[in-house]
Order: sequence, then C-alpha cells, then structure tokens
Amino acid sequence: MQRGTRCSTIAVAVALAVLAAGCGSDGGGQAGPSVTQAAGGEATDGGVAVRAVTAGTVEEPIQAIPRPGDDGALWVAERAGRILRVPLADDGTFAGEPAVALDVADETSIDAERGLLSFAFSPDGATAYVSSTDLDGDTRIATYPVAPDGTLDEAAGEVLYTQAQPYPNHNGGHVAIGPDGALWLGLGDGGAADDPENRAQDPDTDLGKVIRIDVETGEREIVVTGVRNPWRFAFDTDGSLWIADVGQSAAEEIDRLPAGEIDGANLGWSGFEGTEPYLDGDGRRPAEAVDPVFEYSHDGGNCSITGGFVYRGEAIGDLQGHFLYADYCVGSIRAIALDDDGAFAGEVDLGIDVTSPISFGQDAAGEPYVLSAAGDVIRLAPA
Repeated sequence: MQRGTRCSTIAVAVALAVLAAGCGSDGGGQAGPSVTQAAGGEATDGGVAVRAVTAGTVEEPIQAIPRPGDDGALWVAERAGRILRVPLADDGTFAGEPAVALDVADETSIDAERGLLSFAFSPDGATAYVSSTDLDGDTRIATYPVAPDGTLDEAAGEVLYTQAQPYPNHNGGHVAIGPDGALWLGLGDGGAADDPENRAQDPDTDLGKVIRIDVETGEREIVVTGVRNPWRFAFDTDGSLWIADVGQSAAEEIDRLPAGEIDGANLGWSGFEGTEPYLDGDGRRPAEAVDPVFEYSHDGGNCSITGGFVYRGEAIGDLQGHFLYADYCVGSIRAIALDDDGAFAGEVDLGIDVTSPISFGQDAAGEPYVLSAAGDVIRLAPA
C-alpha cells in the first residue's frame, strides 16, 4: 500500500492501562523483578495464553540469538561491548554461567544510544558480524571467526563497514542475514530531531536507510529509504521484511514489505510520521511511500517501539504468525496479526509488562525471549 499526500486509514493502537500483577522471585519458572504479568500468571487476550519466565540476568542485554550448529546455547550481547554464550536448560532458562565469547568494550562508545547494538551469525555459524559504535561514535560492522574453543577470535577480526554518525542518537545498527545471504543493516537518520539534514531521503548517504552488504566484497547498496530509527527488523519465512521504526513525537510504526516489494521501498520519513504528513519541502515528502501496516500513538506514555519478529515456533500455538513488539516506556508485550492479504487483522496484549524492553530474542527453535535493559532475559512460554 502506498501513501501520497492523503493518508489511508489503518488500525491505530491505543495504549491500554498497565495490567495489575504481582512479581515472582528470581528463581526458575518465575517472573523476575523487571516483569509483571496478569493475575494468575497468564494472559488469554485474543486466545493467546503465555507466561513470563526469567531465564537469567546479564548486564544490559541488547540482543539474544542462536548460533547455527549450537542449539543448546543462547548468544547474548551486552550493550557495553561483550557477547556471551549461555548454555540453556530444556525449559529455555540459563543452565550455567555465561561464558564471554567476545569483549570489545574498550573499543565501544556507550553514551546516549551508542554501544554494541547487534550481531548476527553466518548461516554456517562460522562467522559473527558485530555492529557497534566505535570510540568516535561511528557505526562499525566487524567480522569475527568462531574459534575452536567457541569464542569469537578478536585478533582475527576485520572491519567490514563503517558509517560516520553526526549525532549520538538514531544509530539504528541492527544486522541480520537476509534470505539472499547478504548482511542487512538498518541505520537511523543520523540523529538530532526532525532529520535536520534530510538524510533519510538523501540517496547519497546510508543514514535513514536499510542497506545490503556483500560479506565477501564489502560492497553495499541501499534497499529501503526513509526510516527514522529502525529499532529491529526481521525477515519472515516467506521472505517479507518487517521493520519497527521509532517515531518522532506522535506515532510508532510497524512496516511490512513483501519479498518482491523490498528493493526501492520508501517508508516516508521525514515527510511522514506514521501515516500523517510531517515535514515538507527540500525533497522530504516522496511522491509514493509505503504505509505502515500498524501504528500506535504516544498516548498513555508510549514513546519508542521495540520490534521483534514473526513467531514461527511451536510451543505457543496461538501465537503463530504474530509479530511481537513492545514499547520501551510502557513495557507491555504485544503482537499483531495480518490477514491473508497482508492487512492488519488484530492486536493481542499478552498481559506481560517488562521494564524497559530493549529487544526481543529467540533460541534455535524459534521460541521467544524479551530483553529488559534492567538486565533480565525473559522467556515467553505457554501458560
């Protein structure tokens, strides 16, 4: 769906009141101090029943992913500059002490929105691609081979890509291997407010874009234009690309691009915020921009979307096909579903609230985690 000077009508979420709940202990099978959930420990809104289990705690977790070929572990990045390998029990909780696989804290700036922001593994699990901000605050993607002892070989690390950052916010920084085998990177518009240099619509900069990087040659190309600060994107099994883009002052949005409509897509920032016209002039408002499939307002304390992924695991059957998301300020864990035509079909409040949900993660089976900036790694499990 395209949007021009007139906005189409899409579903707009209105923030619900925070659900009253009690906190469990830090022990296995209970919600930890950064989690509250609906009375009885489960939510059934929309037919989805889930419970929150604190799997473990680390220092400001920022991402959690599996490594191909290492199904018994969860790899967790800390914003300060470490990547940990965490052995998992059968129930998805931490089974032992995390082992430090990489420590680049002395090369990483962590003020404002900077830090080690994301990482991804090659399909064979032999190489890690680590996205961080260096000591100058600039985006850096480095590659590290996995050593025989299961750590990432820092000495053999090589810089694959860099991008100067004019401000300390709106770094984006999420990386993922796409269906094409390339490394995909989401970059914010460079920061400040209102994209002062109109970078998101400028074809001569990677800022405000989603780009694709050839991991063999380092060559890159712009794929998606007009994002403000994409805080997580994910590919679904059908090749579609889902992007959660943080808004300016009024709206947070979720965009879905079908596999055949990704290249050349323009999401409209800063000419649009969500579906509403925002700034005009200086080439800011594209003639055609893709509508979000879902947006919600800043009413009720909402401030910044945290995007997840389309759930394709098996443990929570009623969550199948739903895209997980949260708001960093409000903390309620939610999901949306689309119909067969790709239109919004409904939203589910999972009845779980997390303090400062900074990211979603998943294990090798596709089962979901929520990461709290307060330190908890929280497993979503069937009720």
